Amino acid sequence: MSEKKHIHFIGICGVAMSALALTFKERGWKVTGSDKGFFPPISTHLEQNGIDFYAGWHPEKMGTPDLVVVGNVAGSENPEWLYIQEKNIPYKSYPEVVGEYFVRPNSIVCAGTYGKTTCTALLSWIYLNNGYNPNYMFGGLSQNKLPAAHLTESKWSILEGDEYKSARWDNRPKFSHYNPKYLLLTAVVWDHADIYKTEEDYHRAFQKLANELPDDGLVIVSERVDSISFSPKIITYGKSKNCSFRYGTICEDATGLKFNIYHDNKSYFIESPCLGEYMADNITGCFALAFSLGIEAESIIENIKTFLGMKRRLEKRFEGKIDVFDDIAHSPAKVKSVIETLRRNYPDKKLIIIFEPNTGNRRPEAIPGYDKAFLGADEVIIPRLTKIKHTEGDDEPIEGTKLTKIIAKTHKNVKYFENDGELVRYLLDKNNENVTIAFLGSHGFRGMIEDLVKNLD
Repeated sequence: MSEKKHIHFIGICGVAMSALALTFKERGWKVTGSDKGFFPPISTHLEQNGIDFYAGWHPEKMGTPDLVVVGNVAGSENPEWLYIQEKNIPYKSYPEVVGEYFVRPNSIVCAGTYGKTTCTALLSWIYLNNGYNPNYMFGGLSQNKLPAAHLTESKWSILEGDEYKSARWDNRPKFSHYNPKYLLLTAVVWDHADIYKTEEDYHRAFQKLANELPDDGLVIVSERVDSISFSPKIITYGKSKNCSFRYGTICEDATGLKFNIYHDNKSYFIESPCLGEYMADNITGCFALAFSLGIEAESIIENIKTFLGMKRRLEKRFEGKIDVFDDIAHSPAKVKSVIETLRRNYPDKKLIIIFEPNTGNRRPEAIPGYDKAFLGADEVIIPRLTKIKHTEGDDEPIEGTKLTKIIAKTHKNVKYFENDGELVRYLLDKNNENVTIAFLGSHGFRGMIEDLVKNLD
């Protein structure tokens, strides 16, 4: 990293790609980037930090970078992808870059279907505040304004281990590049049906990760994971009495969580400003890992209390007669969890869900997962769905009108809006009602949240 070079990011507006871009900028490299479109909060974050980026794919604007980081957004006909191959410009996927520059001998990896971004950020917060100064990377924006990636000379690294494919030329999961010694595994529930055609394929990827752990490593694993076997030492966490670290006596309201963690005949009182019982699960996993690796309980507890959570994880964007939330929940299972949390905390308000699934949950194989997933909502709205790449020979991705019909099989009030402006105006007409509105999905909703909040303010 001491030699300053030019690095270009194809797909810079992804949360993980933008975090890497900011890290290289911080280390003195010239950083440029491109993407098909830009939406807050990532675009705002890049602008505030002086990153030079542009919309569209324009090889003439790239120059001749020393290295190009190619995101999954780059299809086979992407002009910049074709250009770097023609000119023999070195390129890597972002997991390869993370594996080369960030991984350290004491490598902590947070993996699992749920909670891995939040757990990575919380552990980074705990380890930073305890003097470890680790390398870290997570794919999100912290409410603590903690940069999403950090590169130092530490012997510790804390990385989000995503199971999605590494690159268009590399179908291995991203976590295959991170060489964990210590693994926090939160859940293994079939997701990303565009990559993992069967549940067995999905489980096999996590089993391979487990098989590659060193014998002197450590696994902190949720009690919900019963399909993966491990050779290193295992510590379990969850709600049942059989867990080494157990949480219970949960109190939750609109201000956050209070609960206890029980371990080795001791009880630790936890306070967190984050919402959702699932956060008690995430926090307990992080407590178990940090405590088991030698950090004092009192310090962990204090850092949990000051950790504000992540943007787009039940992030409250507006509060009033209408409350507006934003969450990255992009699958039916995650939506169901968010609905349950909002129902507990806002029982007297009408609940409207605006939902856009990720690529995998627009596959025919994912349809059974929608059954009864939205029952806790009063109304479900499907916007025009983001256009995604389609491989010849594969089934066409599910579009908005079809998704509306799928959800309507088990929910009586589902609407589809082709026009973003009409959707926002429809929500604004609810201004005289007592309503909670939640935007749930992995995309940015094309500025609709910002338009809604601006008009409500």
